[in-house]
Amino acid sequence: MKKILLVAALALVGLTANAQDKKENKGLQGTWWVAGQVSFNSQKTGTAKTDSNMILPIVGTFITPSVTVGIGVGDISSKTVNGAGITTGDASTLVIKPLVRKYWNVSGGLFFYGQAALPIMMGKDKIADSKSSSVALELAPGFDYVVNKWMTVETSFSIFSVGSSTDTPSVGDKTTTFNFSANPMNSVADRQVGNLQVGVKFLF
Repeated sequence: MKKILLVAALALVGLTANAQDKKENKGLQGTWWVAGQVSFNSQKTGTAKTDSNMILPIVGTFITPSVTVGIGVGDISSKTVNGAGITTGDASTLVIKPLVRKYWNVSGGLFFYGQAALPIMMGKDKIADSKSSSVALELAPGFDYVVNKWMTVETSFSIFSVGSSTDTPSVGDKTTTFNFSANPMNSVADRQVGNLQVGVKFLF
C-alpha cells in the first residue's frame, strides 16, 4: 500500500512540475496590454490660433510567448480660428494602425523587439472641402523593460517607412504621392524616420 501511495505521490509531483514548466514556457502568451499616444498642441500666430490634438489608444495580446499583435484606432484633428472668430481651418483624420511585434530577451526584464505597423489614415478638411487617405508600412526596433507584472517601459524609433497618400479636392484633380524613407543610423537632422518614442505599456 505504501509503495502504491509513493508511486502516486511521485506521479502527482511529476504532473505538477510538468504543468508548471508548460505554464512558465508560455511566458506572456494570452496576456493583454494597452498603450497609446495622446498629444495636444496650441499655437498662436498673430491673432490666429491653431489647436491640434491626437488620441490613439492601442490594445493587443501576446499570441505566443514572444509575439504580440495589436491595433490602434484614433483621431488626429486640427482647427484654426482667426482674430475675428472665423474658422479658417478644420481638419480631422481617422487613424487605424495594426501592428505586430517579435521579442527577444536581452537580460532579466529587458527585451529587444522588432515591430512592423501598417498605419491607415482617412482625413477630411471641412474648410478646403477635400479628402485625403494614406497607407504605409513602418518598421521600428525598440527596447521594452518589464517593471512589474502589470507595467513595462519601452522606447523605439522608426528605421524604415514606405507608403502612398492621396489628396482629393472637391474641385480639380486628385494628387497621389509615394513616400520612401530609410534611416537605419538615424543620421538625418530632421529625424523624420528616426523619431525616438518613449512610453509605457500596461499588462492585464
